[in-house]
Amino acid sequence: MWRIVPKRALSGAIGWGGSRDIPSRLRALMLTRFARAYGIDISEAEKPIEQYGGFDDFFTRRLVPGARPIDATPERVVSPADGTVVESGLVTQGKLLQAKGVLFGLAELLADTEAAARLEGGAYVITYLSPKDYHRVHSPVSGRVIGWHHVPGTLFTVSARGVLREPGLFIRNERLVTLIESEGALCAVVMVATVGVGHITVSYDPDVATHGARFLRAAVRHRRYEVPKPMGKGDELGIFHLGSTTIAVFEPGRVALDPLPSGSALKMGVAMGYHLPARAVSRG
Repeated sequence: MWRIVPKRALSGAIGWGGSRDIPSRLRALMLTRFARAYGIDISEAEKPIEQYGGFDDFFTRRLVPGARPIDATPERVVSPADGTVVESGLVTQGKLLQAKGVLFGLAELLADTEAAARLEGGAYVITYLSPKDYHRVHSPVSGRVIGWHHVPGTLFTVSARGVLREPGLFIRNERLVTLIESEGALCAVVMVATVGVGHITVSYDPDVATHGARFLRAAVRHRRYEVPKPMGKGDELGIFHLGSTTIAVFEPGRVALDPLPSGSALKMGVAMGYHLPARAVSRG
């Protein structure tokens, strides 16, 4: 069904509906039912539920201070998002594991052969964000944003069944890639869209919004900043307007990940790996 349904039109309709304001007298009731249906912890929301104008406003909610503490240990790398680990491992011969032997290419994912070459052999983690999760994505490292790529594509569901059913799903779906230089090493954080995602916005650059007319053209868009943008560990990178998947990839020899079994839960800001000492760095 997902192969034939007009996914872009369906997502646009969902996004349009989600952006509409709910009448004030119905907001608390409708949003409370929505939260209960998906298991959303409304006690973490920054504002009382009746103060959110509609579903998208609530879905992209900020959290109360301290709800997602950022691990402050300098050598630790943190999770960029809430979610469930899909896969983790090392990029091998330019490939990442999607699920159960299904592979996809890093260069195709990033739409950047130069960045893919730098990241060959590096650690990666794929995280699925369900509707109950916090949907703002943050930087796993401190550094500088040097640029981004927007890659148009389709909008297959990225649910567990979708990942198993659709080979190369992550390089077929629309995505926004942020490139971060951290202590001379490269990190790529990929936000992968899915059916129902109204759009992706980027917190470090207000001109980037994937529902804008210039981002709807069937061409990859690239941006390199002449003056890179400072980014602290745990600083906000972007927002999913509804749910999807993040993929973080690190330059080899610079970051080692903790054991991250498939199906395990992560919260944004918790430690998931560590920077390797300089003597461990090898480009061989």
